[in-house]
Amino acid sequence: MTLERVQLGALTLECETRGSGEPVLLIHGGVIADGFAPLLEEPALRRYRLVRYRREGYGGSDRSPAPTSISEQAAQACALSTRLGIERAHVVGHSSGGSIALQLARDAPALVSTLALLEPVLPQVPAGPSAAEAADLYARGDPRAAVVRFLNAVCGADFEELLARTLPQALARATTDAETFFGRELPALLAWRFGAEDAERLEPPILAVLGAQSDAARNATVPVFAERHRLLLRWFPHAESCVLSGASHLMLL
Repeated sequence: MTLERVQLGALTLECETRGSGEPVLLIHGGVIADGFAPLLEEPALRRYRLVRYRREGYGGSDRSPAPTSISEQAAQACALSTRLGIERAHVVGHSSGGSIALQLARDAPALVSTLALLEPVLPQVPAGPSAAEAADLYARGDPRAAVVRFLNAVCGADFEELLARTLPQALARATTDAETFFGRELPALLAWRFGAEDAERLEPPILAVLGAQSDAARNATVPVFAERHRLLLRWFPHAESCVLSGASHLMLL
């Protein structure tokens, strides 16, 4: 992976850009910071300028002294786009990155040409017990067990095989980044407020994507994604719905 360091005032974020054409800003979810990396090799996307970055606290990106809210992370995405000379982009957000994408579309509508939401986290639909169980493991000093518990519940029991095949270092990196996810990101998501009135202000075309495996009631957490998907379609009647065959929450891999 070839990532450059982009200076945004006092904050530096790691970023990778491929191709030329219409910009596509890829905002990763929690835990797996490099989840969008394989898509940069996708032949069908070669006519776009693909931009992915490691959000604050992930990988080699800087970390602020205080936890960063979802609104502040949306502002960072906007600042990064400006720094890269991007005036308008297709914005793709996965999981908590989808939450940031929604906030970005609300706060900087001129930047967002289209919005693709891949199973975003929504405050109206709690994550269920697995997140609390994983956070407890982290608090007891076992970050790897916490990451494995969380990904097993959210992405399915085969997540390790998928990561080994597509991003071999991802689990080790996720363990290193566990403090960012459990100590900062989960509290920021719990504090985030976004509802129907905010959704009414959004005008770009929207694609709402649900993994078909996430639509199956295999455990206590997975049905959450289907409920969030239905809520998105209520908020955005004009949105295009896509249920991706064979995919779990790690659909981008």
